[in-house]
Amino acid sequence: MQRRVYPDIESLSQGFAEFAAAALRDTLSRKPQATLVVPGGSTPRHYLPALAKCKLPWDRITVTLSDERWVDVNDDQSNEKLIKQHLLAHLPVNTPFVGLKTAHDNPFDAIEALHQRLDSLPLPVSLTVLGLGEDGHIASLFPGMTQDSLSAHHCIAVAPPIAMSLRMSLSLKMLASSEQIVLVVTGESKRQLLDRVSENPDSKLPIVWLIHHSQATINIFETDIV
Repeated sequence: MQRRVYPDIESLSQGFAEFAAAALRDTLSRKPQATLVVPGGSTPRHYLPALAKCKLPWDRITVTLSDERWVDVNDDQSNEKLIKQHLLAHLPVNTPFVGLKTAHDNPFDAIEALHQRLDSLPLPVSLTVLGLGEDGHIASLFPGMTQDSLSAHHCIAVAPPIAMSLRMSLSLKMLASSEQIVLVVTGESKRQLLDRVSENPDSKLPIVWLIHHSQATINIFETDIV
């Protein structure tokens, strides 16, 4: 892990945007297309608009999600809605986007269809951006799950232990195979979790699974100020 600490969310957002843009440019210097994975949650509202300001050939970058709640894409809980508001709305209209929601009644029935949808992306993923839960979860991979999230599929359906809705998540294999991985961590408690994980990796935590399975350096952008 490579950790970068910032005094506030504004400077973190700028540092993140510069790093992410450089990572995407690197891929595009070697390949015709790139793939960017972004998370939901509240923190991306700050740093995704900063990334949108970067001058990139967005028509060559396909955006997708790390995970999604199984709700309508216009629901306020939808990660797709958040990404459209805070990233895609600020990008050229021809920026490719691949969502993780289908018309299936539940995510378990949608795995095969979404696997095929994701298989059409430029792979491996160029840059995966993730948040970190205070319980050590990433995307919608939670403590208590088994590492069968190393699924042969690109995605897995999840019934979180404490959550209102079912979810679809990129699999651990899909996340870990990314060329570059960024973790954005805000708040003292999450930074303390990273300290503990660095000193004593707990094999029950999905963030530790990612560290162990990824061949890439995990670049962490941190601030105590939420």
